[in-house]
Amino acid sequence: MRRAVLASVLAPLALMAPSAVAQQAQPPSAMMPEHHEDAALQTALANPTRDDAAKARDAFRHPYEALTFWGLAPNTTVLEIEPGAGGWWLEILAPYAQATGGRYIAAQGDLGAPEVSDRARQSRAALQESLAAYPSASIVDFGPRAGIDAPDGSVDMILTARMFHNWARQEGRVDQYMAEFARVLKPGGVLAIEQHRSQDGLNVADTASTGYVPESWVIQAAQKAGLTLDARSEVNANPADTKDHPFGVWTLPPVRNSEGDGRTLTAEERARYDAIGESDRMTLRFRKPAA
Repeated sequence: MRRAVLASVLAPLALMAPSAVAQQAQPPSAMMPEHHEDAALQTALANPTRDDAAKARDAFRHPYEALTFWGLAPNTTVLEIEPGAGGWWLEILAPYAQATGGRYIAAQGDLGAPEVSDRARQSRAALQESLAAYPSASIVDFGPRAGIDAPDGSVDMILTARMFHNWARQEGRVDQYMAEFARVLKPGGVLAIEQHRSQDGLNVADTASTGYVPESWVIQAAQKAGLTLDARSEVNANPADTKDHPFGVWTLPPVRNSEGDGRTLTAEERARYDAIGESDRMTLRFRKPAA
């Protein structure tokens, strides 16, 4: 059985200034969450319809370990935040839900917003096409106006991957969305987070533009919304990631930006950043308290 190396459950964070949130030391956990075997998930990962480039990233994103850590199981209603058309997690979760009596919901684009762009509409249409093969899958509006267009207490799991650096640059957006996650989750439901992780104690206002945010800042935001940190995993940790790259996290694979602002990476520099692999990431599991 493959297991992530799990850190302890964090005690509640002390109140900290929003401009600079420092990570707090935590006591050992008495309960270490177990990973479970899931043959249906292994089948979804091996699905020949998955893009080969997406499969190649399994070595960096550890989908089996992460999803079993988060608690994915048959008959689960999973809502993914902004997966994109043919998104990386979508290719795993939609067929898994279809095969196990669950539901997959994509929350992307707010078609009712007056300022919605043609590009957003096209992306939504492409996403709809990607999900056409899965009768149990659906799409709901998501954005500042709509929040999540889903009923209170209607989903078992919400997954958001690599989004917090975008939301952190918009005043109040993280608090708004965290509150929506808490509203839509069932009592006992899970918020699953994968996110590029900055060095401890840095100001999120300084790091978000590089794609990284402090782990403790994410934890504090979730706790503010009434969610409880259930467990942390280091399955997506990458100690080789120094987080000081010329084009932010997008210097690293899979984006591999190599030029901008008058600078172009040399072949030697490009090879060095490629050797780092994908970013160092937090992998967090929050739970909505049972009613």
